[in-house]
Amino acid sequence: MQLRLKLPVLLAALALCAPLRAADDPKVPYWASIRPDEVNMRVGPGEEYHILWVYRRQHLPLKVLRLKEAWRFVRDPDGAQGWIHQRFLTRQRGGHIVGKGLADMRESGDGGARLLWRLAPGVTGRLGECGNGWCAFTVGERKGFVEQSRLWGAGEP
Repeated sequence: MQLRLKLPVLLAALALCAPLRAADDPKVPYWASIRPDEVNMRVGPGEEYHILWVYRRQHLPLKVLRLKEAWRFVRDPDGAQGWIHQRFLTRQRGGHIVGKGLADMRESGDGGARLLWRLAPGVTGRLGECGNGWCAFTVGERKGFVEQSRLWGAGEP
């Protein structure tokens, strides 16, 4: 008799948990960035696989393309692809300066705004809100705005 009462309660609880679990799973592709100062990219989704790259650049944006348990198949700004464990990634957006020549970092999101710094291709930092073709960008203690077209990691993945 007690089993008959417990079974419907158990089934109802499982039905409620399933949508919560699905909501936690991110849709791919999505942007992530490197959390620690050093992380390994591997050729397969496990620590037994060979290391393909060692990244020593915190906030480097990565495009997450696939999920396999706790591993993420990612692409870096140069096009290299491999697997990184999710514990080394954050959803905090990063940006990476791309293109030829120096990128202007301005006081506001306007091409006529005061020039603060010039950033070389390869500079990585934290990405803020983007609008009207400009993104808030922080490199160390320096804050300003950079044209979105010069930032890998901005926009839709």
